[in-house]
Amino acid sequence: MRFLDLPERTSGKRTYGITSIVDFGIPSKELENILYDFGHIIDIAKLGIGSAYVTPNVEKKISLYKKHDITPYCGGTLFEKAYHQNKLTEYIEYLKGLEIDWIEVSNGTVDIPLNDRLDLVSHLKKDFHVIAEVGSKDANKHMSTSDWVDEVRSLLENGCKYVITEGRDSGTSGIYDKSGLIKSELVDELLKEIDCNKIIFEAPLPKHQMYFINEIGPNVNLGNVKLSDVLILEAQRCGLRCETFFLEENKCRLPL
Repeated sequence: MRFLDLPERTSGKRTYGITSIVDFGIPSKELENILYDFGHIIDIAKLGIGSAYVTPNVEKKISLYKKHDITPYCGGTLFEKAYHQNKLTEYIEYLKGLEIDWIEVSNGTVDIPLNDRLDLVSHLKKDFHVIAEVGSKDANKHMSTSDWVDEVRSLLENGCKYVITEGRDSGTSGIYDKSGLIKSELVDELLKEIDCNKIIFEAPLPKHQMYFINEIGPNVNLGNVKLSDVLILEAQRCGLRCETFFLEENKCRLPL
């Protein structure tokens, strides 16, 4: 029985309000049980780092995600490994063999110039839904706010479905400082310049998730979410936690 007035959540095949989880190797049987209960509140599943390449029964896991209408894709580290070894052609065939039609273009570990990434997006979007990640995994690398905005905008304009803001699974790089604090001025500038419904903010910890929910609204796109946090994240989105209790309606403009 539903009787509370809660913030309105997107549902079904979401284009925003997305929860993107990171799978670091959860066993297939355990995943099957989790998806039975929580599959409807998961939209995207990233097979984290390069783990897909060494995952037993990876085809079964991909099939499980698809069964629950969840989009699976391989983490950017696997893309960067293939790029670094000049094996992108083989990587593309590998993804097609797994029937994965999303591909991430990132430069979190390997320094790939923006123009080269834009060329890759133009090439890959013929066969894949392309998502890109902006920001380095190295917390010591500085990137100006204007460069962040320019990269996110350029990648979207060139055909990326979404752009992910780097945060790692620890929340200590990219849009976070070394201590895990959110670079709020950077986030504010991104929100001023870019449609927030096209950005997936990596938010690995509940404190990060609550920040973005309160700052942007219940239908903010969040990534690098741990499977164990999926239900509590949905409760947060619905104003069912102290820190989001007085949650406003979605502040982001809706897609045209």
